[in-house]
Amino acid sequence: MTTPSPTRLPATLEWLPADGQPPALLLVLLHGWGASAQDMAPLARTLHQQFPRAVIVAPDGFEPLDGAGTTPLAGRQWFSLTGEAGGRLSDEERPARVDAMLPRLADWLRAAQAAWGIEPQATALFGFSQGAIVSLELVQRHDGLCGRVLAFSGRYARLPEATLQHTTLHFFHGADDPVIPADHARAAMARLQQLQGDATIDIASGVGHAMPPALVQCALQRLTSHIPRRTWLAAMGAAGGEGAESAAGEDGPAAPPTPSTPSP
Repeated sequence: MTTPSPTRLPATLEWLPADGQPPALLLVLLHGWGASAQDMAPLARTLHQQFPRAVIVAPDGFEPLDGAGTTPLAGRQWFSLTGEAGGRLSDEERPARVDAMLPRLADWLRAAQAAWGIEPQATALFGFSQGAIVSLELVQRHDGLCGRVLAFSGRYARLPEATLQHTTLHFFHGADDPVIPADHARAAMARLQQLQGDATIDIASGVGHAMPPALVQCALQRLTSHIPRRTWLAAMGAAGGEGAESAAGEDGPAAPPTPSTPSP
């Protein structure tokens, strides 16, 4: 089916396998600031067609939008963008603000995995903007809580200082993004290359702060064709022992792919 189904989790939309069989994958869609789970429905329908055995879930942000008061505004947020002094949240304040909500997100994701009987490595997070920020920071603190993160128009709250061993990262960004400039994605990729992390990047020319079909197609290609570094290392280790694993880490498939620029 391509419409949301009755949910096992509060404030969450779900798309279930059409054949009624137990799901093989869990795909989690996290919206941006001021949006809602319903805004991720077009992506959910595309993923449902590509992965018919997946359960796809899109939760609402855990907080009402800034300024909602007793009458909630139309959208939700994962964390407030209001700084301590009442102005815009600063780069210095952002890490602590994100850190404060991560335990709740981690508990929610574990509950979703338990509800559907899906292992972490069969789980992928798709985040847009603020949803991408919390996805990236979540796995940085809980490596292996999901197998992949696909971050659209996002950034780190702080650049990582350690590589991930059990999660693959995919960055997708518009070259003309005025909200979160693409340089954030480039800086993240550069740091991950220094750390020998498992990551890819796709930047679309002529695209702003959006998730256009061209980048969604890039995400599908990455999700279906990119073999995680950990899988290569395991295979090389099984084939040739420790020497093969060392060689793969230096010269083999562990090297990040060359960034590509799809047509918008």
